[in-house]
Amino acid sequence: MPSILITGANRGLGFGLTKLYVADGWRVFACCRDPDNAAELSALSEGCDGSLTFHRLDVEDHTSIDALAASLKGEPIDVLLNVAGYYGKIIVTEPGGFQKFGTSDYSEWDKTMRVNVYGPMKMAEALIENVLASDQKKLVTLSSIIGSIGGNNLGGIYPYRASKAAVNAIIKSMAVDFKEKGVTVIPMHPGWVRTDMGGPAADIDADTSTAGMKKVIDGLTLADTGKYMVYDGSELPW
Repeated sequence: MPSILITGANRGLGFGLTKLYVADGWRVFACCRDPDNAAELSALSEGCDGSLTFHRLDVEDHTSIDALAASLKGEPIDVLLNVAGYYGKIIVTEPGGFQKFGTSDYSEWDKTMRVNVYGPMKMAEALIENVLASDQKKLVTLSSIIGSIGGNNLGGIYPYRASKAAVNAIIKSMAVDFKEKGVTVIPMHPGWVRTDMGGPAADIDADTSTAGMKKVIDGLTLADTGKYMVYDGSELPW
């Protein structure tokens, strides 16, 4: 039975991906900040015969990540999937949500970087041995088209854009560093999705995004490592 660890598994894209992998018969390590109050996850676990387990995790808290890694020591993880992310206090379609020049809240910058950059980096460092012990050896981090420097024709969105460009750079380096060990490492743009983060005006629904991402992830090979991929299987410019 292949296994996957998903951060941010209690809502939005994380929950959607959790549902898909449970339905496909995977062993799923579902991580979120408050699993005791994750009602939808609890309901999903009924009838899973233990294949879905909940794990307390705050990706901003490195001691929390270390505790998770200690609890999973020796467990192979075929896919380490970093979903947890942060856009800001205001979504992009609301007044003030475009994060224009001159409006920076540096406490928000700090939080954005802790969640979107330091979180995936620490998760990878803490759990790489689990990935190396698996059959599939895949490490996927949800990024965004907003992190594409070559595709930036809009401006604005400073902290979120910077965080996604930074995590792309990190993932690209991991792809280089771990290719010889057989690990496939990619960032993935899930599309602009109608979730709490994406808002109601987004392009696609969560089911379209998660189904597409699962298809891409399941089909990844080492030849794909270091690509900047989209939920529909296409690629983005760095």
